[in-house]
Amino acid sequence: MGFTLQTLAGHVGGVLHGGDPQAHVESVAPLERAGPGQVAFVSRGRYRQALEGTRAGLVILGAEDLPLCPVPALVCDDPHLGFARAARLLHPPPEPAPGIHPSAHVDPGARLHPSAAVGPHCVVGAGCELGECVVLGPGCVLEPGSRVGADSRLEARVTLGRGVVVGRRALIQPGAVIGADGFGFARDGEAWVRVPQVGGVRIGDDVEVGANTTIDRGALEDTVIEDGVKLDNQVQVAHNVHIGAHTAVAGCVGIAGSARIGRGCAIGGGAGILGHLEIADGVTVTAMTLVTRSIPTPGVYSSGVPHAPSGDWNRSLAHLRRLGDLVRRIRRIERVLQGDARD
Repeated sequence: MGFTLQTLAGHVGGVLHGGDPQAHVESVAPLERAGPGQVAFVSRGRYRQALEGTRAGLVILGAEDLPLCPVPALVCDDPHLGFARAARLLHPPPEPAPGIHPSAHVDPGARLHPSAAVGPHCVVGAGCELGECVVLGPGCVLEPGSRVGADSRLEARVTLGRGVVVGRRALIQPGAVIGADGFGFARDGEAWVRVPQVGGVRIGDDVEVGANTTIDRGALEDTVIEDGVKLDNQVQVAHNVHIGAHTAVAGCVGIAGSARIGRGCAIGGGAGILGHLEIADGVTVTAMTLVTRSIPTPGVYSSGVPHAPSGDWNRSLAHLRRLGDLVRRIRRIERVLQGDARD
């Protein structure tokens, strides 16, 4: 079972050093606990001490760490990327047998490729389409007219609203809800009147959506998630948001309605992005940042106050509350000094 070191090296794209190229590895493990049949990696200096004592069957590393490695090594320009490729090869997701579980309900008007697998207690509505090798985990609900592209996988209890389109090779983690109504209301005195959400959601190829993440349907036009986007767990994407290709969004981020995020961005955990803003390609927003204005230029953007001992924070807050008064006093002093200079 497993793969030879030579086969793994060819798949990952590194240079093999030491050991028997025909030796087998079967799984991945942390560097300090890996055994002879396992693959580990090192990409940061603080793990070098563990590297010197490792018993792994193969270590994926950079050229600078090769002299410290006592076991076979695979040298890669990016060890973390190499390890990701090795882990995907050694730990593929289970592939259920094609077919429809007896407890699932599939509308007669739905179109399923013969290779699709529909798990227990799924509901597939009228007009839905499942492409080649699509997998629906237990309890998934596809409302009428939703479509899922080839080789996509929906884990347990994923919900797709009416007319949602998911591209090829998507991975949607448990509990995600895609295509629920956006938060659209009009004020009527003290009451609120719901605005029907008549748009949809379009998700490109190679997109991953984390557990319990929500992507709202558009109000009039579609919410759009382009190719290669990665959304972490518990991300909120509001109606009519547009996220550019290969952007990554970490957990607990909230993106308000009609915001447009460019290609290749990185949004840190807990960040908030207000509605109707535009963020350029290649922007990094660090964790817990509140974005209140559009960002037209690539770069790294931050806001927020790091934690401090409680006493220090209370003193800083007391100073902050007096900041307006201090500014006014400084301005009065500047006017007096400027008057003295003119005299």
